[in-house]
Amino acid sequence: MSAFSEFSLLLIISAIAGAISVRLRQPVIIAYIVVGIVVGPAVLGLVSAHDQIDLLAQVGIAVLLFLVGLKLDLHHVRHIGPVALATGLGQLAFTIAGGFALILLLGKGVMEALYVAIALTFSSTIIIVKLLSDKRELDALHGRIAVGFLIVQDLAVVLAMMAMSALRGGGEAAPGEVILSLAWRILAAAALLFILMRWLLPGLVKAMAHSQELLLIFAIAWGTGLAALGEGAGFSKEAGAFLAGFSLASTAYRDAINARLAGIRDFLLLFFFIDLGAKLDFSTLGGEILPAVVLSLFVLIGNPLIVMAIMGYMGYRKRTGFLAGLTVAQISEFSIVFVAMGISLGHVGVEALGLTTLVGLVTIALSTYMILYSHHLYQRLAPCLGLFERRNPFREQTVEDERADRNAPEVVIFGLGRYGGRLAQQLQEAGIRVLGIDFDPECVSTMRQAGIPVHYGDGQESGFLEELPLNDAKWVVSTLPDVDSNIAFLQALKERRFRGEVAFVARDDTHGLRLKQAGAPTVLYPMRDAVDYTVEHFVTLIRPEEERP
Repeated sequence: MSAFSEFSLLLIISAIAGAISVRLRQPVIIAYIVVGIVVGPAVLGLVSAHDQIDLLAQVGIAVLLFLVGLKLDLHHVRHIGPVALATGLGQLAFTIAGGFALILLLGKGVMEALYVAIALTFSSTIIIVKLLSDKRELDALHGRIAVGFLIVQDLAVVLAMMAMSALRGGGEAAPGEVILSLAWRILAAAALLFILMRWLLPGLVKAMAHSQELLLIFAIAWGTGLAALGEGAGFSKEAGAFLAGFSLASTAYRDAINARLAGIRDFLLLFFFIDLGAKLDFSTLGGEILPAVVLSLFVLIGNPLIVMAIMGYMGYRKRTGFLAGLTVAQISEFSIVFVAMGISLGHVGVEALGLTTLVGLVTIALSTYMILYSHHLYQRLAPCLGLFERRNPFREQTVEDERADRNAPEVVIFGLGRYGGRLAQQLQEAGIRVLGIDFDPECVSTMRQAGIPVHYGDGQESGFLEELPLNDAKWVVSTLPDVDSNIAFLQALKERRFRGEVAFVARDDTHGLRLKQAGAPTVLYPMRDAVDYTVEHFVTLIRPEEERP
């Protein structure tokens, strides 16, 4: 069978397995690992193009870490709430210390215990955000706190990768040498990033953004290029890819790049998880079942408990602590990537990867249902959770009182041409909070100079809409000139479950009719309205009121 035929067969099997996984309300990550096991040498032995799959898997990891860095805008990092920071750091410390001791008691070596303990601390940002978004809880108090400590975890995973890459060569270096090596590498990387972000990248990215296709190619090239450079400089390629994304996180094009790359990331990670499943050694997995069960219980129960304890101490209700705590009752794709990096560095064997994968399969599967049915679970467990709530949960009441975001836009306008730009300016002058969206970098720059808040991006992509502050918006207005683009935009809004009012600008009656047939609730006709107004004005000028019939 040719390599192309193998790839097509893999994709067909993966699509079927993914459909079954979605039907069972499970993340497709689990399905992909199972596919790897089934098509690998342990079961059917259908795939022999291991080098090609491994290359795609490495690119997928680079894109994954690039997108993690891309989301860590310095502005957002500075505004991590104290509860998110305290909870994130507390959970990391508890899981690493407790997991390390537990793994040693299970008879593992020190380096394997260290790698697996660190791997147990990371929760899947992709899965949690998707589940909370589907439940419309991303903007709830526990959802915002969860996203905050996910940012803390994302920073921790990169620091851990840098620290472990400094141990390259088996970990025999003295602790002082490791710390010194890590420190100067971080300082050198920080200096390089500062130069790039200050003088090179803003103009370069703006030039690339004139074509969204070119911007996408540039983002992939930049991510994989710095990944290769990071590996050559003594970091891991994962850390290099993260820094590449971080260097673009403060640009105006971050959300657009993220939306375009999300699908590519998911496609490439398919091959990583298939490759992982195919490489699992079943002759060693039998001895990892008991440790996997113990560590899975530790993650499923211990991580939520520590989050609840910290949040309860800080003045949050037990319900909020419980719902936020469930989001860390799993390990993530980063955990597997992290341990796989340890194998490439020669620090641990495949047994550690097998153990981590088993824990990942169990915790991701069970925690998904725990999050989906979190409110039912809370109702059953609430009588036992009084220990995790103060008599006066003062902080939560204060946070909810301050929840209303006075800077949230009331009207979001997609398309800032002559009509959309004028509409945005007039609404803002009338005291209405406006946010503009356009994919022309020159238009974005012009409107920002005029004092209009603007995001660069394409409204037809539901992934991009997820990044926008639409929850408090009362109206969304599309001035996009193309009917098909407007219909795609309407579908993206439905996927986003936007609850406000939506209006579309139509060129003519035919355009408006198609929009109405597609389900558009409100259609505006600026050309027709302008003609009607002009006729009325001319009638007033030409015929005095007493001469009118």
